[in-house]
Amino acid sequence: GAFQKRGHSTRILSPEEAESLAKDRVLVSEFKQLKLEKEAQKNWDLFYKRNSTNFFKDRHWTTREFQELKACREFADQKLTILEAGCGVGNCLFPLLEEDLNIFAYACDFSPRAVEYVKKNALYNTERCKVFQCDLTKDDLLENIPADSVDVVTLIFVLSAIHPDKMHLVLKNIYKVLKPGKCVLFRDYGLYDHAMLRFKSGSKLGENFYVRQDGTRSYFFAEEFLSQLFKAEGYEQVVNEYVQRETVNRKEDLRVPRVFLQSKFQKP
Repeated sequence: GAFQKRGHSTRILSPEEAESLAKDRVLVSEFKQLKLEKEAQKNWDLFYKRNSTNFFKDRHWTTREFQELKACREFADQKLTILEAGCGVGNCLFPLLEEDLNIFAYACDFSPRAVEYVKKNALYNTERCKVFQCDLTKDDLLENIPADSVDVVTLIFVLSAIHPDKMHLVLKNIYKVLKPGKCVLFRDYGLYDHAMLRFKSGSKLGENFYVRQDGTRSYFFAEEFLSQLFKAEGYEQVVNEYVQRETVNRKEDLRVPRVFLQSKFQKP
C-alpha cells in the first residue's frame, strides 16, 4: 500500500530525523568538492558503465503525471517538438516516442556513454529524435537546436545532479530554445526525501546537497528555492508543489517517505 498527497508544506520530520539532520554539519573538504566538480562527467560515465541500461526503469508514468504533453496541443494530432534535458539512457524518451507518434524529440546528456546507449537502442530513429552529448551548464544548446523552437522541455531528475551554483546556467540555456508561452516540466528530489535522510555522516557538500559513494551528487529541492531559481531567469511559475508518498513494504513492515517536487514553469 501507499499514499500520495500534493501541496506546499514540507514533510514533517520525526524528532529522530530532525536530530540526525541537525547533527550532520561537517562538510566535505573544499579540495574534495573541487575534485568532485572536476570529475562529475567521469563519475556519471562510470555510473552508466557499471549499470548499463538496467538501473532506471522505463518511465511510462510521464504522460500520466504530465498531462501537459497532451494539453499543450492546439489540435489532437499536432506535431510537438520536445527537449529532454538530461536523457540518461532513454528511459523517459523511448516510452514517450512509442506512446506519441506526433513528437520529435531532442535529447541530450552529460555522459557520452549514456548518449551512446540511446543511439544503440533499437527504437532510436533519427527521423524522430536527435540525441547529443551536452554539458547544460556550459555547452550552448543553440548549436544543436534552433532558438525558440521547442514546445516542451522536460527536466526530470537532472537539476539535482548539478552544483547549486550552476543550476541557473542550465535554466538560462534552456530558455533560449523554448518557444514563448511554452513550458519546462520539472520533477526532482524534494526536501526530506528518504534518500536525503539515508546519507551517512561525511557525505554533505552544502545545504541540502550530498555526494553518493560513487561520486555522483544529489541536491534536494525546497519549493521556495526552485521558484526563485526559475523566476530569476525570467520564467513564470504555473505549478510548483511537493508530491509526498509513503511507500509501505508490508513484508518487512517498512514505511519509506518519498518526497518529490513537481513543477511547471513558463517562458512568457
